[in-house]
Amino acid sequence: EVQKLNQQLEEKNGEIQQMINQPPYEKEREILRLQKSLAEREKAQATSDVLCRSLTDETHQLQRKLASTAEMCQHLAKCLEEKQRKEKGSSDDQIPTERPNQVFLLLLYNETSLQALIGSLQDENRMLKQKVAHV
Repeated sequence: EVQKLNQQLEEKNGEIQQMINQPPYEKEREILRLQKSLAEREKAQATSDVLCRSLTDETHQLQRKLASTAEMCQHLAKCLEEKQRKEKGSSDDQIPTERPNQVFLLLLYNETSLQALIGSLQDENRMLKQKVAHV
C-alpha cells in the first residue's frame, strides 16, 4: 500500500513538473479555464439558491392557501349542518338545492369519491342533453 501511495505521489509530482515546464501561455490558458469553470459553478449555485428560495416561498404560500381553504371548508360544513337541521322537516323538494353543497364537501374530503361523482355528473349531463333533444 505504501508503494502504491508512493507511485501516486510520483505521478502527481510528474504532473506538477509538467505544469511547471509548460510555456507561460499554456499555464495562463489553464488558469483561465479553471477560473471559467469556477465562475460557471458559482453561477449554477446562485441559480440553485434562487430557485430554492422561490420554491420555499411558493410552498409557504400554498400552505397558507391550504389552511384558509380548510378553514372555509369547516365553515361551509357548519353552515350545511345548520341548514340541514333547519330544513329537516321540509319535503324532498329541497334535496336538489342542497346537492351542490354536498358535492362540494364530498370533493374536499374524499378524493376517491371525486371520480365517482364526476361519472355521475356526466351521466346526469347526458340524460339532461337527451331530454333537451327530445323536447
